[in-house]
Amino acid sequence: MPVPSCSAPRRPLRHWLAVALLLLPMAACAPQAPSPVVVLPAQPSAAALPAEPPRSRVGLLLPLSGSNRPLGQAMLNAAQLALFEQGDPGVEFLPRDTASTAAGAGEAARVALAEGARAFAGPLTLGETSAAAAVAKGAGAPVLAFTSDASQAGGGVWVMGVTPGEQAERMAAAAAGAGARRLGLLAPDDEFGRRLAAGFRARASALGLPAPVVLLHPRLGDVAQAARELAAQAGPEGLDAVLLGQGGERARQAAAALATALPSRPRFLGTTLWAQDATLSQEPALQGALFPGPDPQARAAFDSRYQAAFGERPPRLAGVAYDAAALAARAVREPGGNPPLGQPMLGADGPILLAPGGLAQRGLAIFSVEPTGEPVLVEPAPVPGLPGT
Repeated sequence: MPVPSCSAPRRPLRHWLAVALLLLPMAACAPQAPSPVVVLPAQPSAAALPAEPPRSRVGLLLPLSGSNRPLGQAMLNAAQLALFEQGDPGVEFLPRDTASTAAGAGEAARVALAEGARAFAGPLTLGETSAAAAVAKGAGAPVLAFTSDASQAGGGVWVMGVTPGEQAERMAAAAAGAGARRLGLLAPDDEFGRRLAAGFRARASALGLPAPVVLLHPRLGDVAQAARELAAQAGPEGLDAVLLGQGGERARQAAAALATALPSRPRFLGTTLWAQDATLSQEPALQGALFPGPDPQARAAFDSRYQAAFGERPPRLAGVAYDAAALAARAVREPGGNPPLGQPMLGADGPILLAPGGLAQRGLAIFSVEPTGEPVLVEPAPVPGLPGT
């Protein structure tokens, strides 16, 4: 049996005032005796109270208005979840609206800096990132941007999105691991396609493979005709694996044309564009094709926590905001104010590592396209920075 405490519970002043008011009618009916003067303890002044330690502030540059407002709100939710799970009362987030424009992002960064921000998570797009980075660099504040454009990396800016080059390198390695030697690439002639080609060539060279056969076609051109041209360039030896930079119907058209034009059907490879497309399996040539995606266990865990907190499933890019906010919060706790480099961590989409050059290296899992339309995991996400990754 517990021993009761000998000390009475401490009551606030308002409790004793309430008791005194209740006793007043009773005291008026009782014989009055001289009562001693009660001296109440002096209340501490505001100046005497211990000061709350200053918080390290992170600016969240989000599209809270404009065309991307729904996504901006989901990203704000994800950032708040990251801060809650870190449980650090010494960090404060300052959400500021970019209005989905470059000018708005620059102004949001200036406002947050004036309010004490020492690091930034966001903004979303290439143009917004460029404008915000120009402001942040002058103050030495790191920017963990949500964009996947590698051209923004460096000089205190980290690109948190999965870059085209990163996807191409992962798929080249997966194809080589399955025995492919002759690789091909068919992609639109735009920034995405050009970066796919650069990453594909670089990884093939690093693996000791022949240079891939690459064909970049007009973005809205005849993709089936481009596929036949790629097959002609490959020659009679054909190709063991072909990376397609298209998604949806155009990916199906390209695969069908290549399967017919090449001497033998290659193993088709895709990008993260395929992750949410159940229609790819409608093309027989794409059954068994491989594509990269986030680590399924890590993503399922993040989705579950987000839904429990906010009552809905998060959009795909909310995971990028979660990772950026978590790393920015760690940055403002570091003596130099920079995010931790070369230290793998488990993010919303799987393993992630910040490289000194400004890229977030992500461990991408490999999935296969199945006849049911439901992709199947065939290779887990590696941890960036470990040997062989």
